[in-house]
Amino acid sequence: MTKAEIAVIGGTGLYSFLDDATDVQVDTPYGEPSDRIAVGSLAGRGVAFLARHGRDHRFPAHRVNYRANIWALRSLGVRQILAPAAVGALRPDLGPGTFVLPDQLVDRTSGRETTFYDSGAVHVSFADPYCPIGRAVVSRTGTELGLHIVDGATMVVIPGPRFSTRAESRFFAAQGWSLVNMTGHPEAVLARELALCYTPIAIVTDHDAGSGIESAVTQAEVFEVFARSVGTLRNLLHHALERLPTERSCACRHTLDAMTLPHALP
Repeated sequence: MTKAEIAVIGGTGLYSFLDDATDVQVDTPYGEPSDRIAVGSLAGRGVAFLARHGRDHRFPAHRVNYRANIWALRSLGVRQILAPAAVGALRPDLGPGTFVLPDQLVDRTSGRETTFYDSGAVHVSFADPYCPIGRAVVSRTGTELGLHIVDGATMVVIPGPRFSTRAESRFFAAQGWSLVNMTGHPEAVLARELALCYTPIAIVTDHDAGSGIESAVTQAEVFEVFARSVGTLRNLLHHALERLPTERSCACRHTLDAMTLPHALP
């Protein structure tokens, strides 16, 4: 089977991310991933790309099979994931087009399959949900490219598919949270359960409804701003992927120590 050590989980504008890619169909104990996984190479390293919502964007956030997606990537050999995603800003100073590296997550979703461990007393450390080395690599790469990336923010994940009400948005902001998103959970915790390094890259597409800016976000606005940012994002990803360590030294790799997965990985 074709192998990859790094993966990008993304969406619109990134479907042709790898020039030499071969599509791979991966079966998992949790059903089918969102789409076939494109596997290619970059700077001599195996890289996989998975369209989070499917290449035709057929899966809304609450219908994405996150467990199958993460399991499929690890079964291909992936150990590090970069995960760009569109977000709304809860702070007026984070304008559309801003790149942010979240360092904390708040889960406000419901009804999603959020773990691989459906039985037994298994507990996974998630105090720091994202890989510190992956975040440092992306931050440093952005600086080298002359791209200002806001380092550190709490991202609250909502169920979708609707956007927040103004009251909800004001509540989120009052808690000190900076970003709102629909896909960041359970994607991050599932990656942690499989001892993967997971690094989100948030691209602000709008000010959320209660952020202090008199606006009401629309889907068209989100797509338009994200499309304008895709070129910058692709450049950042290419350079960051080359700089990710070949040998991991972070704590992420030890998550499965003394734990037994419910299904064997290939």
